[in-house]
Amino acid sequence: MSLKKKKIFFAAVFCAFLCLTGCGKEEPAPQEEPEEQVVEEPAEEEPEVVVEEEPEPEPVTAYPVIEERIEKDGEIQSYLTGQWTSVEQAKRRPVAVMIPNNRPAMPQYGLSKAGIIYEAPVEGRITRLMAVFEDFDDLERIGPVRSSRDYFVYVAMGYEAIYCNWGLARPYVEELINRPNYYNVSAAVAGIHNPADEAFGRVSRPGYATEFTGYLKIDGLFKAVDRLGYDWNYDADYVPPFLFAADDVTADYADNDAAAVIYPGGRSGGNSGGYGTYHPYFEYHEDDHLYYRYQDGKKQIDEYNDEQLAVSNVIFQYCHGEVRDDHDYLAFGVHGEGDALVFTNGRVIKATWQRYDGDFTPAKFYDEEGSEIIFNQGKTWVCNIWQEYGEYVQYGEDDEHLITPDVPSVTGTDQKEDEDVDVESADDAESDDSEE
Repeated sequence: MSLKKKKIFFAAVFCAFLCLTGCGKEEPAPQEEPEEQVVEEPAEEEPEVVVEEEPEPEPVTAYPVIEERIEKDGEIQSYLTGQWTSVEQAKRRPVAVMIPNNRPAMPQYGLSKAGIIYEAPVEGRITRLMAVFEDFDDLERIGPVRSSRDYFVYVAMGYEAIYCNWGLARPYVEELINRPNYYNVSAAVAGIHNPADEAFGRVSRPGYATEFTGYLKIDGLFKAVDRLGYDWNYDADYVPPFLFAADDVTADYADNDAAAVIYPGGRSGGNSGGYGTYHPYFEYHEDDHLYYRYQDGKKQIDEYNDEQLAVSNVIFQYCHGEVRDDHDYLAFGVHGEGDALVFTNGRVIKATWQRYDGDFTPAKFYDEEGSEIIFNQGKTWVCNIWQEYGEYVQYGEDDEHLITPDVPSVTGTDQKEDEDVDVESADDAESDDSEE
C-alpha cells in the first residue's frame, strides 16, 4: 500500500473512532420507583338526624278560660273583671283612687263601679281602700279621696293604673310618686311636684270634716291626664292580674271547703291588725254567686246607687308588715311571695301569691299544685292581711262553723293585739299636714 493510501486509511479509522466516542450516550442512572401514595378516602359522614321538637302542649286548666281577647259588637272582655265591656274602656288604663274607709267618711261614692277594690291597713289601725276603675265615664265624681301610702302606689303600678290621691305620707311616698315613668294625678299638696288641681273639688257634706269632702271629678280627670301627657293605652307587655273562667263557665271548686262567711279580722274583732276596728266581713249569696260586704255592723252602701257593695271574688293576700315610726306609719311587702286565700263560688282555695317581675306587673295567685287560680268573672276585693295578725282570719259555711286557717303567722311586733282600739283616735290619726 502506498504511503498516501496508508495515510488516507488511518485518517478514516481515526474519524470513525471519534464519531463513535463523540456520539455515544451514557446509560441513565436507574431511577427509584416513586412510592405509591395512599390517598385516604374521607369517612362518609352519617346524615344528621334532625329531631323535630314537639310543640309544647297547651296548658290544661281545670276549667275553660278566657284566652285571646276578641272584639265583638263593639265590646271586649275586661282585664279587670273578665266581663264584656266597651272596647274604649277595656283597652285603656284604669284609674286607681285612694278612698277612706273609716266611719266619719261613710258613705263612699262610686265604689260599686270599681273592677277591683284593694284594702290595706294604715296608721290608726283602720283600713283604707284603693278602688281600680275602668268603667267610670258615667260617674260625675269618685270619693271622698284621701292620701297615699307607698304600698298602695306599688299595687297600682302592677295594674298600670293612673293613680289618684289627695295627700301623701311624704317620707315614704314623695320620691316614688314623682318618678317620671309613673302616672299620678294628685291634688296640690306639699310633696307633689306636678299637681293636678283641675281633677279635684269639694262637695258640700254638712257635718263632715273637711278631709272627707274632697272628690275626684271625672271631667277634670280627663283634662289633667291630657295636660300631663299621659298615655291611656296599656303597655305592649301588660300582664293581666287574673285568669278568668270562660263565658258560661263557673269555676265551682266543688271539692273545696265551703266559705259562706269571711272575716278578715275575725268575727269578734279585738285586734289591731287593721280589720279589728270596724269588723268588716263578707257574706256569700248562693242565688247570684256574690259576696256582700258588711262593716261596722251594717251593710256597706255605695252612695252613688244606694246599693250594697258586692263582688264575685275575695282574696286574702298575706303580707309581712312593720311599723315604721312613732307616727304609726306602716310598711307592707307587696313584692316577692306569700300565702293567700281565694274565695269564689262560696268555696275557699288555699293559695300562694308571687310578684317577682318588677313594679309594673301584678301579683299572681296559684293553688297548692302550682297552677294559676281561675277566677270567676266579675269584680274582686283584695284584702291585704297583715301576716303577723293572720291568726285572726276566720271563715266558714256559717257563723257556727268558723275555721281559723292554717296559714303561717306570728305575733304582731307591736304587741297591740289584746289592747282595745280607740276608734275615735283611729279616726283622728288620719289627719296630718301632708294630706290637706
